[in-house]
Amino acid sequence: MKKTAGAELLFVSLAMPAIAAESSKPDWAYAVPVPGQPALPKIHEDGKLYGVPGSKLRFTRNKVQGLNDDGKRTRVVAADWFPGEHHRMPRIVADGDAGRKIVACALCHSPNGRGRPQNAGIAGLLAEYFIGQLRDMRAGLRHSAEPRKKNAHAMIDFAKAMTEREMRDAALYYAALPWTSWVRVVETDTVPRSVSADGMMLPLAGTGREKLGNRIVETPADVARTDLRDPLSGFIAYVPKGAVAKGRQIVTTGKNGKTLPCAVCHGQNLNGVGPIPGIAGRSPRYMARQLYDMQRGAWHGAMASMMKPVFAKLTAQYIINVAAYTASVPVAAQGKPR
Repeated sequence: MKKTAGAELLFVSLAMPAIAAESSKPDWAYAVPVPGQPALPKIHEDGKLYGVPGSKLRFTRNKVQGLNDDGKRTRVVAADWFPGEHHRMPRIVADGDAGRKIVACALCHSPNGRGRPQNAGIAGLLAEYFIGQLRDMRAGLRHSAEPRKKNAHAMIDFAKAMTEREMRDAALYYAALPWTSWVRVVETDTVPRSVSADGMMLPLAGTGREKLGNRIVETPADVARTDLRDPLSGFIAYVPKGAVAKGRQIVTTGKNGKTLPCAVCHGQNLNGVGPIPGIAGRSPRYMARQLYDMQRGAWHGAMASMMKPVFAKLTAQYIINVAAYTASVPVAAQGKPR
């Protein structure tokens, strides 16, 4: 398998804020490219067939990116490296609809629903919750607090173009898949230098390390496999030393009466209760974005309304600690699809 040059890290550090306000924004969670950051090498279609460990299939780089061999997106089909490990994908999940400019769900969220740090892991979500979020996007009740987050805007457009049947098909498909964490949390003071590429933080080979500071840097465990959208190659989340323990205190016991223990709604092991989604083992970057989006009023649906008072006063440091801890929590074995 051909190795690709990866690369990047967010050069914006988070200052410790006072309370809430705009200063609590975790810029690192949105991974918007920083002006002047090193440019990544352009990767062009070379006509070669690539593979990933454990799969007998081979795809061109265009096919991996959901493009035809001519580089055009006239049909947005997601490359599926392991079709035997999940049930048949509905058309909206596998193909999307180029005519309505809907990208295949599996292209970004993967056929197994684990997603990537720049979007969401959606496997195992209760179908009605899943549909409710799409409806909120369609109604303008859910968006990103970061206006430069392009894929969040694209997701809203997809939701507006999808039919109720397509929403339900996608929801039932992903609800039937077990959620399995694929992020490893590492406490550290320094991290590999990296830059942002389409919302993904990629380590810059041969450029050394830098101070982590008050942020979380989540990068591919294997850049080449992630570039090929290998659904079995996960991520490493570098978090500040002590963040997991501090987050555990906030999540399990609350802090000075300012927050409610998350387990009250999300379950003792944070694996979800009824319509409340599980938050154990999810991307800490994704978690941080959601906390801030709710705090800033970018969500207005029923679920967000329940959450906003809980996190109204969270500082940037609290968001880091909560995201670090929830990402580290083991995911409980799941039984029948919900």
